[in-house]
Amino acid sequence: SVITYGTAIWIEKCREKDTEYLAAHRAELSREEKKAYRMKTDRVKRRYMLLGLLLCLGILVVFKYADFIIENINTVLLAFGSGHEFSSLELLLPMGISFYTFQSIGYLLDVYWEKAEIQRSLPKYMLFVSFFPQLIQGPISRYSDLSKTLYEEHTFDWRNVRFGLERILWGYFKKLVVADAVLPVVRFIVEDEYYSGAWVLLGIIFYGIELYADFTGGIDITIGVAQVFGVKVQENFIRPYFSKSIVEYWRRWHISMGTWFRDYIFYPMSISKTMNKLTRACKNRFGKGVAKRVPVYLATMVTWLATGIWHGASWNFVVWGLLNGIIILIT
Repeated sequence: SVITYGTAIWIEKCREKDTEYLAAHRAELSREEKKAYRMKTDRVKRRYMLLGLLLCLGILVVFKYADFIIENINTVLLAFGSGHEFSSLELLLPMGISFYTFQSIGYLLDVYWEKAEIQRSLPKYMLFVSFFPQLIQGPISRYSDLSKTLYEEHTFDWRNVRFGLERILWGYFKKLVVADAVLPVVRFIVEDEYYSGAWVLLGIIFYGIELYADFTGGIDITIGVAQVFGVKVQENFIRPYFSKSIVEYWRRWHISMGTWFRDYIFYPMSISKTMNKLTRACKNRFGKGVAKRVPVYLATMVTWLATGIWHGASWNFVVWGLLNGIIILIT
């Protein structure tokens, strides 16, 4: 919270200083001088933004991925016959660290891109980051959305309380009655090597039911608790198992995660200067058809690689992310 709050404040101060200086010296400066001054300010703002990003992602990497990285380094060293091994850190993973890290980074980038107003009160900003119903399981809220109802004055509304409590009850039904009842069946089938063939298919179906009921149950509880307090939290699932394609499925499942990766990785990467240079090079060598597809394909694969890594620190999640990217490109 302190890292993203502080770097956002610095970015805003640079912007204000830029505006004040240009307003005060409008008559004195030429167009080229004004442009040069803006570019200098932009570089400073970019440094502050990158500092905030690196510190936040660094904390996440150390806690969530350090042991995975060390394990793979040790595997490589062993393959080359080195007798040296690095010890794992075995740090306790703070609950919900991926969710509130991404929410904080989203705020920082929105301020940098001038898509969100700065929050000058540290306690209010910390309330946004640590709003307790969504801290552990999401959704990953945007500051511009959540702040609309989070900071306003609230009066007791029986209708809100009633609907919120109904949503909480429905969430607990999904988690306790459905998910927790199906989970032992899934474990029994998956963990026993005796079961194969149709039993595995049955295990997959039950796992799909358990995963959906557990996750959406948690989100229902989150939305219900927030509604009791008069705070609006966005929906995170819209009947994903009724989707007609994998693309539509990911628009309906864990919506806040999908839109976060789209807005903060896919789009910025697609229109970056590096990607524009690559597009021009492909156009000169391979023609317009290939040039149009290259940025989309590369950005899609990088986005889904990041999505896979975000879900867990193991190679199966990396493969899972890349497979989703490939299937979406084929679709």
